Amino acid sequence: MSKKYDSVALGELLIDWVQCGTSSQGNPIYECNPGGAPCNLLSMMQKAGKKVCFIGKVGDDMFGRMLKKRTEEQNIDMSGLEFDKEIHTTLAFVEKKENGDRDFSFYRNPGADIMINKDDINKHKDLIQNAKIFIFENLSFTDQPARDATIEAIKIAKESNCIIAFDPNYRPPLWNSEKDAKEWMEYGLKHCDILKISDNEIEFLTGEKDYHKGIQNIIERFKIKLIFATYGPQGARAYYKGEDIFVKAYSNPKTIETTGAGDTFYGAALSKVLEYGFDKLDKKSLEDTLKFAQAAASLITTKKGALCVMPSREEIESEVKKHE
Repeated sequence: MSKKYDSVALGELLIDWVQCGTSSQGNPIYECNPGGAPCNLLSMMQKAGKKVCFIGKVGDDMFGRMLKKRTEEQNIDMSGLEFDKEIHTTLAFVEKKENGDRDFSFYRNPGADIMINKDDINKHKDLIQNAKIFIFENLSFTDQPARDATIEAIKIAKESNCIIAFDPNYRPPLWNSEKDAKEWMEYGLKHCDILKISDNEIEFLTGEKDYHKGIQNIIERFKIKLIFATYGPQGARAYYKGEDIFVKAYSNPKTIETTGAGDTFYGAALSKVLEYGFDKLDKKSLEDTLKFAQAAASLITTKKGALCVMPSREEIESEVKKHE
């Protein structure tokens, strides 16, 4: 059966407040950027030529309406978006550290994204049933009713023979405890076919400072078919059917911030997986996938925000050629 969407993602859609200067009084000035990992990822996939759709919930407020408008401008199908009339849209303030890393302060207790429920999922289950890839991530497990909604969505995706992709996207401030975070991260690992995981998440989950050993531990425990492991400025690896391919990161002298780089990487990588065929990947296609994803991530670091400024396929391919 042919499917309408290349990818359908479930999760948070929020406002990223990113510092963009200082006022004459010395106060930080923040820019209001559409954000949230699932739609960042979908935006990248759309730029790569894929048909994508989002399921989630925002507040029935000025930010929620802005998010719907801006995501639709990126040609993301938002027919699965619900509006909460009582709970406001989630906000995240992003602080850039001196080492280039980021720190997040969330206003999400509660936020509209965690109010999505099983009824919302079943209302839009046809969207999941019509997806080649269904994407979810760990922030959907932090609170109820979003946790049960996500479990329901995964069940529908499995019944519909979707390829299931997961991103732990670990944000410590949003969890009651590390134990809860690890438990639900492992739930995601048990139910996915494709995993994107960062170096700090590998260490958190496995206790291994040797990331390669950590990934081998994950493969042995969870039998995940394809894993993308990202190591920030060092590069990324792909693990698939015994293959282990590494591609170094594409450093960019124009980098200003890294918000959304991981989402951009994953969206670009999943686009290539669809093109090559999930069951037909080999060493050459995986290397090409990693190069494409690294180039996309490099380009997004030259922009403020992510969702509305994803690089085009032509820009990514041009960046790849620069590093050959």
